[in-house]
Amino acid sequence: MDTSRLRSVLTGHVDAGAVPGLVALVARGDEVRVEAIGVQHNGGDTPMRRDTIFRMASASKPVTATAVMVLVQECRLRLDDPVDEWLPELADRRVLVGVDSPLDRTVPANRPVTVRDLLTFTWGFGMVLAPPDTHPIQRAMRELGIGSDGTSPYAVEPDEWLRRLGTLPLMCQPGERWLYNTGSDVLGILVARVAGQSFERFLAERFLAERVLDPLGMRDTGFHVPADKLHRLPTSYAHDPQTGALTVWDPAEGGKYSSPPPFAVGGDGLVSTVDDYLAFLRMLLDHGSHAGARILSRAAVELMTTDHLTAAQKSEKDQFDAYFGDHGGFGFGMGVRTRRRGFASAGQFGWDGGLGTSVQADPARQFVGVLLTQAAQDTADTPRLIQDFWTCAYQAIDD
Repeated sequence: MDTSRLRSVLTGHVDAGAVPGLVALVARGDEVRVEAIGVQHNGGDTPMRRDTIFRMASASKPVTATAVMVLVQECRLRLDDPVDEWLPELADRRVLVGVDSPLDRTVPANRPVTVRDLLTFTWGFGMVLAPPDTHPIQRAMRELGIGSDGTSPYAVEPDEWLRRLGTLPLMCQPGERWLYNTGSDVLGILVARVAGQSFERFLAERFLAERVLDPLGMRDTGFHVPADKLHRLPTSYAHDPQTGALTVWDPAEGGKYSSPPPFAVGGDGLVSTVDDYLAFLRMLLDHGSHAGARILSRAAVELMTTDHLTAAQKSEKDQFDAYFGDHGGFGFGMGVRTRRRGFASAGQFGWDGGLGTSVQADPARQFVGVLLTQAAQDTADTPRLIQDFWTCAYQAIDD
Protein backbone atom coordinates (compact mmCIF):
# COMPACT_ATOMS: atom_id res chain seq x y z
CA MET A 1 0.00 0.00 0.00
CA ASP A 2 1.52 3.29 -1.15
CA THR A 3 0.32 6.37 0.79
CA SER A 4 2.87 8.82 -0.65
CA ARG A 5 0.23 10.65 -2.73
CA LEU A 6 -2.09 10.71 0.30
CA ARG A 7 0.62 12.29 2.41
CA SER A 8 1.49 14.82 -0.27
CA VAL A 9 -2.11 15.94 -0.79
CA LEU A 10 -2.92 16.16 2.94
CA THR A 11 0.33 18.05 3.59
CA GLY A 12 -0.82 20.57 1.00
CA HIS A 13 -4.01 21.20 2.97
CA VAL A 14 -2.04 21.68 6.19
CA ASP A 15 0.44 24.01 4.51
CA ALA A 16 -2.48 26.03 3.08
CA GLY A 17 -3.86 26.59 6.60
CA ALA A 18 -6.98 24.41 6.44
CA VAL A 19 -5.83 22.77 9.69
CA PRO A 20 -2.64 22.98 11.76
CA GLY A 21 -2.35 19.20 11.65
CA LEU A 22 -4.07 15.87 11.20
CA VAL A 23 -3.67 12.12 11.52
CA ALA A 24 -4.88 9.85 8.73
CA LEU A 25 -5.11 6.05 8.75
CA VAL A 26 -5.72 3.65 5.87
CA ALA A 27 -6.07 -0.08 6.50
CA ARG A 28 -6.82 -3.12 4.38
CA GLY A 29 -6.54 -6.54 5.92
CA ASP A 30 -3.51 -6.61 8.19
CA GLU A 31 -1.81 -3.74 6.38
CA VAL A 32 -2.11 -0.37 8.10
CA ARG A 33 -0.60 2.96 7.10
CA VAL A 34 -0.72 6.09 9.26
CA GLU A 35 0.25 9.62 8.25
CA ALA A 36 0.69 12.17 11.07
CA ILE A 37 1.12 15.64 9.54
CA GLY A 38 1.57 19.09 11.05
CA VAL A 39 1.34 20.23 14.67
CA GLN A 40 -1.12 19.96 17.53
CA HIS A 41 -1.31 23.72 18.15
CA ASN A 42 -1.26 26.47 15.54
CA GLY A 43 2.13 28.18 15.63
CA GLY A 44 3.55 25.56 18.01
CA ASP A 45 6.10 22.82 17.53
CA THR A 46 4.40 19.79 19.16
CA PRO A 47 3.99 17.41 16.24
CA MET A 48 0.91 15.38 15.47
CA ARG A 49 1.50 11.74 16.38
CA ARG A 50 -0.25 8.45 15.78
CA ASP A 51 -1.54 8.46 19.37
CA THR A 52 -2.85 12.06 19.31
CA ILE A 53 -6.32 12.18 20.90
CA PHE A 54 -9.04 13.97 18.94
CA ARG A 55 -12.54 15.24 19.63
CA MET A 56 -14.64 12.85 17.57
CA ALA A 57 -17.72 15.11 17.22
CA SER A 58 -20.47 13.20 15.37
CA ALA A 59 -18.22 10.20 14.77
CA SER A 60 -19.40 9.41 18.33
CA LYS A 61 -22.80 8.33 16.97
CA PRO A 62 -21.85 4.82 15.74
CA VAL A 63 -20.31 4.00 19.14
CA THR A 64 -23.48 5.13 20.92
CA ALA A 65 -25.60 2.97 18.62
CA THR A 66 -23.35 0.00 19.37
CA ALA A 67 -23.86 0.50 23.10
CA VAL A 68 -27.61 0.38 22.54
CA MET A 69 -27.29 -2.82 20.54
CA VAL A 70 -25.42 -4.46 23.43
CA LEU A 71 -28.53 -3.91 25.56
CA VAL A 72 -30.80 -5.09 22.74
CA GLN A 73 -28.82 -8.33 22.47
CA GLU A 74 -29.19 -8.83 26.22
CA CYS A 75 -32.97 -8.40 25.82
CA ARG A 76 -32.93 -5.42 28.17
CA LEU A 77 -34.21 -3.31 25.27
CA ARG A 78 -36.28 -4.27 22.24
CA LEU A 79 -36.09 -2.35 18.99
CA ASP A 80 -39.81 -1.81 18.51
CA ASP A 81 -40.78 -1.23 22.13
CA PRO A 82 -41.89 2.28 23.13
CA VAL A 83 -39.29 4.14 25.17
CA ASP A 84 -41.93 5.53 27.57
CA GLU A 85 -40.98 3.14 30.38
CA TRP A 86 -37.41 4.41 30.47
CA LEU A 87 -37.96 7.93 29.13
CA PRO A 88 -41.33 9.09 30.51
CA GLU A 89 -40.43 12.64 29.46
CA LEU A 90 -41.11 11.51 25.88
CA ALA A 91 -44.47 9.88 26.55
CA ASP A 92 -47.76 11.27 25.19
CA ARG A 93 -46.11 13.44 22.55
CA ARG A 94 -47.73 16.34 20.76
CA VAL A 95 -46.60 17.10 17.20
CA LEU A 96 -46.35 20.45 15.42
CA VAL A 97 -48.72 20.93 12.52
CA GLY A 98 -45.67 22.15 10.59
CA VAL A 99 -42.07 22.92 11.55
CA ASP A 100 -42.85 26.61 11.11
CA SER A 101 -45.98 26.47 13.29
CA PRO A 102 -46.46 28.21 16.65
CA LEU A 103 -45.73 25.82 19.50
CA ASP A 104 -49.40 25.58 20.45
CA ARG A 105 -50.48 24.41 16.99
CA THR A 106 -50.13 20.69 17.53
CA VAL A 107 -51.86 17.35 17.08
CA PRO A 108 -51.42 14.14 19.12
CA ALA A 109 -48.65 11.77 18.09
CA ASN A 110 -49.95 8.81 16.09
CA ARG A 111 -47.91 6.39 18.19
CA PRO A 112 -45.17 6.30 20.85
CA VAL A 113 -41.48 6.77 20.07
CA THR A 114 -39.56 3.47 19.84
CA VAL A 115 -35.93 2.47 20.28
CA ARG A 116 -35.71 1.89 16.52
CA ASP A 117 -36.98 5.42 15.88
CA LEU A 118 -34.14 6.87 17.96
CA LEU A 119 -31.51 4.66 16.31
CA THR A 120 -32.62 5.66 12.81
CA PHE A 121 -33.21 9.37 13.64
CA THR A 122 -36.87 9.07 12.67
CA TRP A 123 -38.37 9.77 16.09
CA GLY A 124 -39.65 13.21 15.09
CA PHE A 125 -37.15 15.71 16.49
CA GLY A 126 -33.80 17.03 15.32
CA MET A 127 -31.90 19.82 13.65
CA VAL A 128 -33.71 22.43 11.56
CA LEU A 129 -31.78 23.52 8.48
CA ALA A 130 -32.86 27.14 8.54
CA PRO A 131 -31.17 30.33 9.76
CA PRO A 132 -31.22 30.67 13.58
CA ASP A 133 -34.58 31.67 15.08
CA THR A 134 -36.39 31.31 11.76
CA HIS A 135 -39.10 29.16 13.34
CA PRO A 136 -40.66 29.16 16.84
CA ILE A 137 -39.28 25.68 17.60
CA GLN A 138 -35.74 26.92 16.97
CA ARG A 139 -36.20 29.86 19.32
CA ALA A 140 -37.61 27.57 22.00
CA MET A 141 -34.66 25.17 21.71
CA ARG A 142 -32.22 28.06 22.05
CA GLU A 143 -34.04 29.56 25.04
CA LEU A 144 -34.16 26.18 26.80
CA GLY A 145 -30.47 25.56 26.12
CA ILE A 146 -31.06 22.20 24.45
CA GLY A 147 -29.77 22.99 20.97
CA SER A 148 -26.45 21.62 19.77
CA ASP A 149 -23.84 23.00 17.39
CA GLY A 150 -22.73 19.44 16.76
CA THR A 151 -19.29 19.93 18.29
CA SER A 152 -19.58 20.35 22.07
CA PRO A 153 -21.06 18.67 25.14
CA TYR A 154 -24.15 20.21 26.69
CA ALA A 155 -23.76 22.27 29.84
CA VAL A 156 -26.70 20.76 31.78
CA GLU A 157 -27.23 17.39 33.45
CA PRO A 158 -28.81 14.79 31.14
CA ASP A 159 -32.02 14.40 33.16
CA GLU A 160 -32.58 18.16 33.12
CA TRP A 161 -31.80 18.30 29.41
CA LEU A 162 -34.37 15.61 28.68
CA ARG A 163 -36.94 17.30 30.93
CA ARG A 164 -36.57 20.48 28.90
CA LEU A 165 -36.75 18.58 25.64
CA GLY A 166 -39.93 16.91 26.85
CA THR A 167 -41.67 20.28 27.18
CA LEU A 168 -41.46 20.80 23.41
CA PRO A 169 -43.62 19.20 20.71
CA LEU A 170 -42.12 16.93 18.10
CA MET A 171 -41.39 18.42 14.69
CA CYS A 172 -43.08 15.56 12.84
CA GLN A 173 -44.82 12.28 13.60
CA PRO A 174 -42.68 9.38 14.93
CA GLY A 175 -41.42 7.36 11.97
CA GLU A 176 -42.34 10.03 9.44
CA ARG A 177 -39.01 11.62 8.46
CA TRP A 178 -35.27 11.50 9.09
CA LEU A 179 -34.07 14.43 11.23
CA TYR A 180 -30.43 14.73 12.22
CA ASN A 181 -28.56 14.45 15.48
CA THR A 182 -30.82 14.53 18.54
CA GLY A 183 -31.64 10.82 18.47
CA SER A 184 -28.10 9.90 19.55
CA ASP A 185 -28.21 12.35 22.47
CA VAL A 186 -31.43 10.74 23.72
CA LEU A 187 -29.97 7.25 23.23
CA GLY A 188 -27.14 8.01 25.66
CA ILE A 189 -29.72 8.82 28.34
CA LEU A 190 -31.69 5.69 27.46
CA VAL A 191 -28.60 3.52 27.90
CA ALA A 192 -27.85 5.14 31.25
CA ARG A 193 -31.33 4.52 32.60
CA VAL A 194 -31.53 0.93 31.40
CA ALA A 195 -28.03 0.17 32.69
CA GLY A 196 -28.58 1.97 36.00
CA GLN A 197 -25.40 4.04 35.69
CA SER A 198 -24.23 7.12 33.81
CA PHE A 199 -23.63 6.72 30.10
CA GLU A 200 -19.98 7.69 30.57
CA ARG A 201 -19.51 5.03 33.24
CA PHE A 202 -21.37 2.42 31.20
CA LEU A 203 -19.08 3.02 28.23
CA ALA A 204 -15.93 3.06 30.33
CA GLU A 205 -16.68 0.11 32.60
CA ARG A 206 -19.42 -2.04 31.15
CA PHE A 207 -19.25 -1.55 27.40
CA LEU A 208 -15.71 -0.49 26.49
CA ALA A 209 -13.98 -2.47 29.24
CA GLU A 210 -15.85 -5.77 29.07
CA ARG A 211 -16.88 -5.92 25.43
CA VAL A 212 -14.67 -3.59 23.45
CA LEU A 213 -11.73 -2.10 25.33
CA ASP A 214 -10.05 -5.31 26.45
CA PRO A 215 -10.61 -7.19 23.17
CA LEU A 216 -10.00 -4.15 20.93
CA GLY A 217 -7.60 -2.06 23.01
CA MET A 218 -9.68 1.15 22.93
CA ARG A 219 -7.90 2.70 25.88
CA ASP A 220 -8.00 6.31 24.70
CA THR A 221 -11.74 6.50 23.98
CA GLY A 222 -14.05 8.30 26.41
CA PHE A 223 -15.85 11.56 27.11
CA HIS A 224 -12.85 13.50 28.40
CA VAL A 225 -9.05 13.35 28.36
CA PRO A 226 -7.41 12.54 31.74
CA ALA A 227 -4.78 14.96 33.02
CA ASP A 228 -1.92 12.56 32.28
CA LYS A 229 -2.95 12.42 28.60
CA LEU A 230 -3.77 16.10 27.99
CA HIS A 231 -0.43 16.61 26.26
CA ARG A 232 -1.84 14.40 23.49
CA LEU A 233 -4.96 16.54 22.94
CA PRO A 234 -4.56 19.27 20.28
CA THR A 235 -6.17 22.67 20.36
CA SER A 236 -9.44 22.72 18.43
CA TYR A 237 -10.05 25.51 15.93
CA ALA A 238 -12.83 27.20 14.02
CA HIS A 239 -12.44 29.61 11.13
CA ASP A 240 -13.14 33.32 11.36
CA PRO A 241 -16.12 33.86 9.05
CA GLN A 242 -14.72 37.16 7.78
CA THR A 243 -11.03 36.37 7.31
CA GLY A 244 -10.95 32.58 7.24
CA ALA A 245 -8.17 32.63 9.84
CA LEU A 246 -8.04 29.90 12.47
CA THR A 247 -9.42 30.90 15.87
CA VAL A 248 -9.37 28.80 19.03
CA TRP A 249 -12.63 26.95 19.58
CA ASP A 250 -11.48 24.74 22.45
CA PRO A 251 -8.05 24.66 24.15
CA ALA A 252 -6.52 21.46 25.46
CA GLU A 253 -5.68 22.68 28.97
CA GLY A 254 -8.84 23.84 30.74
CA GLY A 255 -11.02 23.17 27.71
CA LYS A 256 -14.34 21.37 27.34
CA TYR A 257 -12.74 17.95 27.13
CA SER A 258 -10.19 18.29 29.93
CA SER A 259 -12.62 17.14 32.66
CA PRO A 260 -15.72 14.93 32.87
CA PRO A 261 -18.69 16.75 31.29
CA PRO A 262 -22.02 17.22 33.09
CA PHE A 263 -23.68 15.47 30.14
CA ALA A 264 -21.89 12.64 28.30
CA VAL A 265 -23.47 13.39 24.93
CA GLY A 266 -24.01 10.35 22.74
CA GLY A 267 -24.19 12.40 19.57
CA ASP A 268 -20.85 14.21 19.64
CA GLY A 269 -19.07 13.91 22.99
CA LEU A 270 -16.37 11.26 22.55
CA VAL A 271 -12.61 11.59 22.19
CA SER A 272 -10.53 8.88 20.53
CA THR A 273 -7.50 8.04 18.37
CA VAL A 274 -7.04 6.63 14.88
CA ASP A 275 -6.06 3.22 16.26
CA ASP A 276 -8.96 3.05 18.69
CA TYR A 277 -11.43 3.84 15.93
CA LEU A 278 -9.71 1.44 13.55
CA ALA A 279 -10.32 -1.34 16.09
CA PHE A 280 -13.97 -0.35 16.38
CA LEU A 281 -14.56 -0.24 12.60
CA ARG A 282 -12.68 -3.51 12.08
CA MET A 283 -14.98 -5.15 14.59
CA LEU A 284 -18.00 -4.01 12.55
CA LEU A 285 -16.29 -5.01 9.31
CA ASP A 286 -15.67 -8.47 10.81
CA HIS A 287 -19.38 -8.90 11.55
CA GLY A 288 -19.10 -8.17 15.26
CA SER A 289 -15.99 -10.12 16.22
CA HIS A 290 -12.37 -9.17 16.64
CA ALA A 291 -9.31 -11.31 17.38
CA GLY A 292 -11.54 -14.21 18.33
CA ALA A 293 -13.70 -12.15 20.70
CA ARG A 294 -17.41 -11.74 19.96
CA ILE A 295 -18.47 -8.13 20.57
CA LEU A 296 -21.81 -8.08 18.74
CA SER A 297 -23.75 -10.73 16.87
CA ARG A 298 -23.48 -10.81 13.11
CA ALA A 299 -27.20 -10.03 12.89
CA ALA A 300 -26.78 -6.95 15.09
CA VAL A 301 -24.01 -5.57 12.88
CA GLU A 302 -26.04 -6.25 9.74
CA LEU A 303 -28.93 -4.31 11.26
CA MET A 304 -26.68 -1.39 12.16
CA THR A 305 -25.08 -1.16 8.72
CA THR A 306 -28.24 -1.55 6.59
CA ASP A 307 -30.22 1.40 5.26
CA HIS A 308 -33.53 1.35 7.16
CA LEU A 309 -35.12 4.44 5.65
CA THR A 310 -38.09 4.44 3.33
CA ALA A 311 -38.48 6.89 0.47
CA ALA A 312 -41.03 8.79 2.52
CA GLN A 313 -38.61 9.14 5.45
CA LYS A 314 -36.05 10.63 3.07
CA SER A 315 -38.54 13.20 1.79
CA GLU A 316 -37.15 16.13 3.84
CA LYS A 317 -34.96 16.92 0.86
CA ASP A 318 -33.21 20.01 2.18
CA GLN A 319 -31.88 18.13 5.19
CA PHE A 320 -31.53 14.59 3.82
CA ASP A 321 -29.82 15.61 0.59
CA ALA A 322 -27.41 17.83 2.52
CA TYR A 323 -26.03 14.71 4.21
CA PHE A 324 -26.64 11.93 1.68
CA GLY A 325 -27.43 13.31 -1.75
CA ASP A 326 -29.05 10.60 -3.85
CA HIS A 327 -26.61 7.85 -2.93
CA GLY A 328 -26.99 7.26 0.80
CA GLY A 329 -29.22 6.08 3.60
CA PHE A 330 -29.05 5.60 7.35
CA GLY A 331 -28.65 2.52 9.51
CA PHE A 332 -28.35 2.67 13.29
CA GLY A 333 -26.31 5.76 14.20
CA MET A 334 -24.40 5.85 10.92
CA GLY A 335 -24.72 6.47 7.23
CA VAL A 336 -24.82 3.67 4.65
CA ARG A 337 -23.96 4.17 0.97
CA THR A 338 -26.81 2.76 -1.11
CA ARG A 339 -25.27 3.14 -4.54
CA ARG A 340 -21.89 3.91 -5.98
CA ARG A 341 -21.14 7.51 -6.81
CA GLY A 342 -17.39 8.02 -6.81
CA PHE A 343 -14.77 5.72 -5.37
CA ALA A 344 -16.63 4.23 -2.40
CA SER A 345 -18.53 0.97 -2.86
CA ALA A 346 -22.21 0.50 -2.16
CA GLY A 347 -22.47 -0.74 1.42
CA GLN A 348 -19.78 1.57 2.81
CA PHE A 349 -20.77 2.65 6.32
CA GLY A 350 -19.59 5.23 8.87
CA TRP A 351 -20.01 8.91 9.61
CA ASP A 352 -18.31 12.31 9.56
CA GLY A 353 -18.01 14.80 12.40
CA GLY A 354 -18.15 18.58 12.55
CA LEU A 355 -14.52 18.90 13.68
CA GLY A 356 -13.07 17.41 10.52
CA THR A 357 -13.40 13.75 11.53
CA SER A 358 -14.30 11.13 8.92
CA VAL A 359 -14.58 7.40 9.69
CA GLN A 360 -15.74 4.82 7.14
CA ALA A 361 -15.51 1.09 6.44
CA ASP A 362 -16.01 -0.46 3.00
CA PRO A 363 -17.02 -4.14 3.23
CA ALA A 364 -16.68 -4.73 -0.52
CA ARG A 365 -13.04 -3.66 -0.44
CA GLN A 366 -12.36 -4.78 3.17
CA PHE A 367 -11.02 -1.29 3.74
CA VAL A 368 -11.08 1.11 6.70
CA GLY A 369 -10.22 4.81 6.61
CA VAL A 370 -9.98 7.23 9.54
CA LEU A 371 -9.21 10.94 9.19
CA LEU A 372 -8.95 13.03 12.37
CA THR A 373 -8.33 16.78 12.45
CA GLN A 374 -9.00 19.60 14.91
CA ALA A 375 -10.72 22.19 12.71
CA ALA A 376 -14.43 22.81 12.18
CA GLN A 377 -16.26 22.16 8.92
CA ASP A 378 -17.26 25.80 8.65
CA THR A 379 -15.35 26.74 5.52
CA ALA A 380 -14.92 25.05 2.15
CA ASP A 381 -11.40 23.94 3.15
CA THR A 382 -12.28 21.09 5.52
CA PRO A 383 -14.89 19.32 3.35
CA ARG A 384 -12.44 19.44 0.44
CA LEU A 385 -9.76 17.99 2.69
CA ILE A 386 -12.06 15.10 3.62
CA GLN A 387 -12.97 14.48 -0.01
CA ASP A 388 -9.31 14.46 -1.03
CA PHE A 389 -8.49 12.05 1.80
CA TRP A 390 -10.98 9.49 0.53
CA THR A 391 -9.92 9.89 -3.10
CA CYS A 392 -6.27 9.29 -2.19
CA ALA A 393 -7.11 6.55 0.32
CA TYR A 394 -8.91 4.47 -2.30
CA GLN A 395 -6.00 4.98 -4.67
CA ALA A 396 -3.57 3.87 -1.94
CA ILE A 397 -5.22 0.53 -1.24
CA ASP A 398 -4.79 -0.47 -4.87
CA ASP A 399 -1.06 0.40 -4.98
